[in-house]
Amino acid sequence: MNDDEDRQIRVFGALASDDVSMPDVGGKAVRRKEDDRMSSSDTMTTSASAVKGLFHVAIKTADLDATNKFYIEVLKLTKVFRPDFPFPGAWLAPSAGGEAIIHVYAGTPALVDGKVPFGTGAVDHVSLLLTGWDDYLARIQASGRDWRAQVIPGVNVWQIFVHDPSGVLLELTFLGRDESRSAPDVPLERQYSADERFGPFRK
Repeated sequence: MNDDEDRQIRVFGALASDDVSMPDVGGKAVRRKEDDRMSSSDTMTTSASAVKGLFHVAIKTADLDATNKFYIEVLKLTKVFRPDFPFPGAWLAPSAGGEAIIHVYAGTPALVDGKVPFGTGAVDHVSLLLTGWDDYLARIQASGRDWRAQVIPGVNVWQIFVHDPSGVLLELTFLGRDESRSAPDVPLERQYSADERFGPFRK
């Protein structure tokens, strides 16, 4: 077993355990014990409970190869260890030793009423935090995918919007303070509007 497999298995073992240490976003251990769990009688005792961040996003696809190619070649994620589920799929992480944040699955489990759904359904978009605006914008442009962008005034946050091969809308978020350039000038025709249908949903 390699280090990547061991890391993923430890995470799943921790989730199933009654007394475990789970890493939070900052890498510090958070201890969860049996008596930390909330019951109906202590629902107001919330000191041991907190949302630590996004665990993963699961995406159904009709084209596993194209989806893997997009996330690996365009977004630079890395394929990591995935348990031996009885259906095709992939787990993708920011790095070889990182946690999988995108779970892709295909085959029969991806079917809804006999077909694979396209788009985000009731979920409007999936937001990922990145660095390297120029590099990612160039990669998206080279992929030939339609895209939109915006600079949120007052908070120095920049965003690129693009659909993956399954029609999932991705919001790629960059913090201006972490970028080695000034805020981008987004062309008018590329400016994001929440009510515009673009890319594969263009009318």
